[in-house]
Amino acid sequence: QVQLVESGGGLVQAGGSLRLSCAASGRSFSSYFMGWFRQAPGKEREFVAVISRRGGNTAYVDSVKGRFTISRDSAKNTVYLQMDSLKPEDTAVYYCGADPYGSTWPPLAFPYWGQGTQVTVSS
Repeated sequence: QVQLVESGGGLVQAGGSLRLSCAASGRSFSSYFMGWFRQAPGKEREFVAVISRRGGNTAYVDSVKGRFTISRDSAKNTVYLQMDSLKPEDTAVYYCGADPYGSTWPPLAFPYWGQGTQVTVSS
């Protein structure tokens, strides 16, 4: 069982920055693929970013490329999402997901999810 706890959301003006954190339980964090997803009101959850086990590979949805950066710190069992140049359309609940089982890149499914953290970007 993997438990994930997100933090760092809040209200920010357009053009501002936020850093989300996701703390993971378990001794095998370095073996997990980790990802960030978001869900805006009335919309389906969408992929935002993913990072490989050692952090050597990352991938992003086109709408955040060049503005968001995913990273991980295995010593802290934490994955981060640095969000810069935020836009009102980035407003959503952001979730982190963990895939402890995948063997291919990019991972296809995330069996474990956090509770989410709200990000609101005002215009």
